[in-house]
Amino acid sequence: MQEIHVALAAEKIFQIGPVPITNTILTTWIVTVVLIAFAHFATKKVSLVPTGLQNIAEVMVDTFQDLVASVAGDKTKVFLPIIASFFFFILFGNYFGLLPGVGSIGFWEESHGEKLFVPFFRSINSDLNTTVALAIVSLVTTHYLSIKYLGLGGYLGKFFSLNPIFLFVGLLEIIGEATKILSLSFRLFGNIFAGEVLLTTASTKLFAFLVPIPFYFLELLVGFVQALIFAMLTLVFMVILTQKQSH
Repeated sequence: MQEIHVALAAEKIFQIGPVPITNTILTTWIVTVVLIAFAHFATKKVSLVPTGLQNIAEVMVDTFQDLVASVAGDKTKVFLPIIASFFFFILFGNYFGLLPGVGSIGFWEESHGEKLFVPFFRSINSDLNTTVALAIVSLVTTHYLSIKYLGLGGYLGKFFSLNPIFLFVGLLEIIGEATKILSLSFRLFGNIFAGEVLLTTASTKLFAFLVPIPFYFLELLVGFVQALIFAMLTLVFMVILTQKQSH
């Protein structure tokens, strides 16, 4: 019997010129199109009395706005679109990975004399490339906003000082900023990839229709929590780095 396994790296489905298209990239495109389509139809005919998709969108935005406002204060208007984009993209990406067929519909290919199963779709955040990219975008955006609010002088003043003690602390801060990429990306990747392995393993055993059910509920919670953690950590980093520092 051929066993389905979950590879650490995303598998290539096809190629466009020199660019390999993996199953996680394919899933990313679908999630992106779904989110854009939802935003388009929810705002296509805006009315004072919201109905349908507009009503759902307003509830989502209002709820998240209150959460962001409790941390960002007067910067909410600028931070909200960025933080909400991270949250909903990661959340929908995590939940898409739980849909029937994702990770289980694909084809078999032979590699090094061994038959391996390659799914057409995989959860986008089970690919370390995706989570690292999200972390880099988060960090670059945070530093851009810091320069925007503090100016270049104020921004550099957070890391460099004539005072030897503050200079040492600033250098540690620079190292800390670099490690944010690792902490954001590996936390998200580790939790989602572990869930994918768990569900795949449970689905290939006896009573495969019953065993995974409790784990699906767990993954729904994990998917939400991880999206919220990534978004809120990004928000906190933005708030801290855009605050004026007095030495």
